[in-house]
This record gives sequence, structure tokens and C-alpha cells, in this order.
Amino acid sequence: MKSMTTSELQAKMEAGEAVHLIDVREVDEVAAGHIPGIVNIPLGLLEFRMHELDKNKSYIMVCRSGGRSGQATAFLEAQGYDVTNMSGGMLEWAGEVK
Repeated sequence: MKSMTTSELQAKMEAGEAVHLIDVREVDEVAAGHIPGIVNIPLGLLEFRMHELDKNKSYIMVCRSGGRSGQATAFLEAQGYDVTNMSGGMLEWAGEVK
């Protein structure tokens, strides 16, 4: 499973790279603070909403600490998606939060 640190993601975003972020936390967690530009697909709904994702794009999975996003990364990887887990999750994110 591919992973990146919060610092690596922040550097990509600051460099203007296009990133596709999927936040797998619950709606109330995302409402309390999230990285700008995320798409929220709670982990429990991922199986039913993965058709919304494009297998030709790379996605970075985000959650609170890296556990749920790790599960989501493993699941989507097994389905043929190009996914990377953001290790440390929002607990370690030091960038902009909305």
C-alpha cells in the first residue's frame, strides 16, 4: 500500500499539483474541519459510492488518524484504483483547514 505523510501532501498542494482527496470520515467529523477540496465519502459508504471515482485518476485517502483511510486504500487498491493513504490523518495535518 502506498502512503505519504501530511507534510508530503502539503508540499504537493503548495506546489500547485492537482490532488484528488477523499475523506472517509463521517459527515460530522468533516464538518468540524477538513482539508479544502476534499470529497467526503464515509468509509461505510465507500463500497456503494466507488463508482463515483475514476480509475484513471490517483486519489489520496484521508481520515482522522490514518486507520480508516488505510482500510479504504487497501479496499480501493484491490478494486484496481490508484490510491495512496495519508498517514497520520487530520491529527497530524498542519495545513489549511476549512
